[in-house]
Amino acid sequence: MSAELSQNDSRYHTTNIQRMLTELIDHARQDSTKVSDPKAQALFETTAEVLTGLRKAFQDYEGRSEPAWKQAS
Repeated sequence: MSAELSQNDSRYHTTNIQRMLTELIDHARQDSTKVSDPKAQALFETTAEVLTGLRKAFQDYEGRSEPAWKQAS
């Protein structure tokens, strides 16, 4: 996280949340390889996929790459 960003800047918070989501995604994927129950494996993989989509939404917000995140003129 950049030291230049103040806590008033939304990027400070979106960057932090993205970091936490990445950690959770990695953890869920690792856990899916540690259990033998196929339903639990599917649950952990599904969790990772859903969180990946959420992380992408944060990235799109930061990059203003989706119409919903662009400022109205």
